[in-house]
Amino acid sequence: MNVIDRLIPKRPTRQPLNAHRALDAAAEWLARAQDATGCGGVSAYYDAEKRQWAGAYPETTGYIIPTLFRYAGLSGRNAYRERAIAMARWESDIQFADGGVLAGTLDATRAVPTIFNTGQVLFGWLSAWQHTGNLHFRDSAIRAADWLVAAQDPDGAWRRFASPFAAHALNAYNTRVAFALARIGQTLDVPEYLQAARRNVDWALLQMHPNGWLENNDLEDRQRPLTHTIAYAIRGILEVGLLASNSRFVDAATLMARAVAATQRRDGALPGRLDADWKPASRWTCVTGNAQMAIIWQRLAKETGEISLIPAAEHANRFVMSIQKPTASDARIRGAIPGSHPRKGGYMRHRYPNWAAKFFMDALMLQLEAGHRDA
Repeated sequence: MNVIDRLIPKRPTRQPLNAHRALDAAAEWLARAQDATGCGGVSAYYDAEKRQWAGAYPETTGYIIPTLFRYAGLSGRNAYRERAIAMARWESDIQFADGGVLAGTLDATRAVPTIFNTGQVLFGWLSAWQHTGNLHFRDSAIRAADWLVAAQDPDGAWRRFASPFAAHALNAYNTRVAFALARIGQTLDVPEYLQAARRNVDWALLQMHPNGWLENNDLEDRQRPLTHTIAYAIRGILEVGLLASNSRFVDAATLMARAVAATQRRDGALPGRLDADWKPASRWTCVTGNAQMAIIWQRLAKETGEISLIPAAEHANRFVMSIQKPTASDARIRGAIPGSHPRKGGYMRHRYPNWAAKFFMDALMLQLEAGHRDA
């Protein structure tokens, strides 16, 4: 090497994108996020600006549980099954006596239960019971489901027990809570739970415009909802429709999913926010929303034959893989998924949320299990 060659900085070389490597890296980051709390729950996020982990987050720890059980089965790494069980035990330990689940992180100043978080942890308890047979988890799930049904208004909406950390009490994306109720209703053969789920989706569809866009569907900006909350709502409507054999629900979710797919950029990313005409309302992308929509498009392809949506899912997965850093020297971001891209974007600015990694893993596992093109 001559003197000039030594003076020219070398561009870092990136390994080719690989779904298996990306999946393993995301799982390993979630393990570090769990270890960072020391309690069994998973840290809500790593803040790269402050260089610190947030407190354990009951809501998202709850729905990480089925992801880790699934990953353990796919990868053969049994340690992740044990991590999922530890998460479920922690969730049961901190569950309120009435069945509800804490709003915010474990170190939140307002210790109150909230609807959305309870629904998300319900997924975890149900999965933990199914994988272990431990009736303690089944009891936690039933108490959570009973609390949710009791809190529901007659029209199907949830107006009480809104999160004190959200700007609005009434939310269409609570259909993801309905999804949890429908799943436990089917699993335990409790018609009351499935009926409550149907009522909520019926209410949510009253918020739908003819083009599929939903009112009351964001944490803060209801005129320009995040793809994150849009995807929450679509997934709930779709899965309740499938569990309840309701074609109207499935058709509505399909309309919405196609509309979001039409906004996908050439690089595979989605706009972070979409307005009522399904037009981009931000230049940055909400990375979690990309992964969630990849799940929805794959679920529709499998359950309804919408195979035209598979390329959109694969393209979204490739985009998220392209911004993940599975070999970063800093273990706190190695394998993590940012809230926004660029990282300074409007959602979870400079943070790596655990739910981004969770949904990314779900999207990749669907792709790998279906045998679609490995990215």
